[in-house]
Amino acid sequence: MGRRRRGGGGGGRGSVGGRGRRGGRWWRGALAVLVAGAVAVPLAGAARPQVPAPGPAVLAAPSAATLGSAYAANRANALEAARMAAEYGDRRRAGVDRALAGRQLLHFDGRGTGRVTEVLGDLARAGRVAVLVPGSDTGLDTYGRFRAAALALHARLADETPDGTRTAVVAWLGYETPGTLGTAVATTDRAEEAAPGLRALVRDVRAVAGPRARVSLLCHSYGSVVCAEAADGLDVDDIALLGSPGTGADTAAGLRTRARVWAARGADDWVENVPHLSVGLLGTTVGFGTDPVSPAFGARVFAAGAGGHSDYFAPGSVSLANLTRIVLGDTRAVTS
Repeated sequence: MGRRRRGGGGGGRGSVGGRGRRGGRWWRGALAVLVAGAVAVPLAGAARPQVPAPGPAVLAAPSAATLGSAYAANRANALEAARMAAEYGDRRRAGVDRALAGRQLLHFDGRGTGRVTEVLGDLARAGRVAVLVPGSDTGLDTYGRFRAAALALHARLADETPDGTRTAVVAWLGYETPGTLGTAVATTDRAEEAAPGLRALVRDVRAVAGPRARVSLLCHSYGSVVCAEAADGLDVDDIALLGSPGTGADTAAGLRTRARVWAARGADDWVENVPHLSVGLLGTTVGFGTDPVSPAFGARVFAAGAGGHSDYFAPGSVSLANLTRIVLGDTRAVTS
């Protein structure tokens, strides 16, 4: 079921304005992809059987005191998932699960495409916390590339953090991300399903790190739609939208958040060519409306350099430098 668009104005053509002819071409192309995806993706999904895994560990309410026991329980769960995957004959998934069994996991569920929340750093004593929210095509089988982004940010924070300040990065793969070539990637449906989980994660982070910690959401691609769905009343200080196709809201104010809303897009990011439209189609809303880096949206636009859609956390990049400043609260140093 689709979500009603937030904010005023906009109409059915979003922020297209005077680009009607060009926007129409992109929209027809997007619809062609959706139709093709509607046929291809269900068939592709049916071809891969589900890898067996145990259900998630039953944990006590999160707090600084229970964090160690949560890590231990989830490590044991990931190790059992690795054993079951290996017995089933899926060596790749077994390897992923086995690697996760050696890490700090706030949550783990090896069933299906998988869910995992990994913590880098000392969350219980962190004064600055970054929560990364991934976009499409992210699951346990592709978790490595998402984790690489978290590691790059964690390393940059370690280099830039003032003495006496501790930081933590939380890589939240807490929802079933859509496939890039599927129909779900063009609607808010998956984001609506994911939003309660993201809200719960932020509450857990606050329960562990405490109310004085500065928490930033860094939301990539379709993850920005998830963050937008969860934003209303969320206890975070900053929300950064990276390579966003739109949020479903007409303006940053339409997100109804006290957080500063940031947006960036690399010069070589293909998402620039996504039509910024929002229309009702077959009982749902297709498209995400206003371009988050446009003046009409009203976010704080920051420089992301010459990178592409997957380069926002590339070591040494302009975007990573600015994201580090946002997480640390050094907002005056963020370049536009």
